[in-house]
Amino acid sequence: MKILVAKDAGYCFGVRDAVKLAKKSGADYDEVYMLGDIVHNEQVVSDLSKKGSKVVKNLDEIPKDKPVLFRAHGTDPETWKAAQKKKLNIIDATCPLVTEIHEEIKSLEKEGRRTIIIGDHNHDEVVGIAAQVKNAIIISNAEEALSLKKMKRAGVVSQSTQMIENVHEILNILSEKVYDLRFVNTICYPTRRNHEQIKKLADTCDLMVVIGSYTSANSKRLTQLSLDRNKNSFQVTCADELKKSWFSNIGSVGISAGASTPDDLIADVISKVKLFSKIKVKEEVYE
Repeated sequence: MKILVAKDAGYCFGVRDAVKLAKKSGADYDEVYMLGDIVHNEQVVSDLSKKGSKVVKNLDEIPKDKPVLFRAHGTDPETWKAAQKKKLNIIDATCPLVTEIHEEIKSLEKEGRRTIIIGDHNHDEVVGIAAQVKNAIIISNAEEALSLKKMKRAGVVSQSTQMIENVHEILNILSEKVYDLRFVNTICYPTRRNHEQIKKLADTCDLMVVIGSYTSANSKRLTQLSLDRNKNSFQVTCADELKKSWFSNIGSVGISAGASTPDDLIADVISKVKLFSKIKVKEEVYE
């Protein structure tokens, strides 16, 4: 059996940098505090908590002599102001590509456009983007786009991990509802690259395995993209969730992982797939 692993499976650079910064901050200050999980992966959060990273609900829970770490998904301006007013030591782990989205949506608002975000309601990143402007409209699917009233001028950005298919479908609808529409494609490059790889793997492999937390939007999107092309696709959070029956009469397995999935989880899954299939050959990297 052949095992093909997507070259860009797992941590994107934004998540990797944020996790490294959390580890370093925990070591430097003994404790570092975050408003919510740094990334959407339970094992990463658990590992970091053992190294001094504490999750709190509000700034009042943070001791004055300890730093606050703002997460990869981005933080709303009011929280920044409140932390500065409290004179907390702020460690900024925001992904630079998310910061770019913040700047893009503010530019669209300055142009006098109604701002629209294509993204998941209540997702940390989307909440942070919406907080950069007044009265942003969040649209997650075509049905929501159809319910919008017509408007004269609008500007659109997207959550960084959106599927291009969903964005295109929504934009086609908005183009008929908005007289002057400007779209800035803010799907990040790591997401686009990972999506393209899993589409090709799903078309060519007998079985697909996607590794990622069910709280991770980008992991769930990878699974959906795979299922759309290959019904023999499964999402797992770790190697223990793999089932031996999946690998009967399978000639090739494709493996990918969400952007918040750490390297060790991916390695564990690969090892167990080899155990089930009784092969010792090295897995191939699929570019």
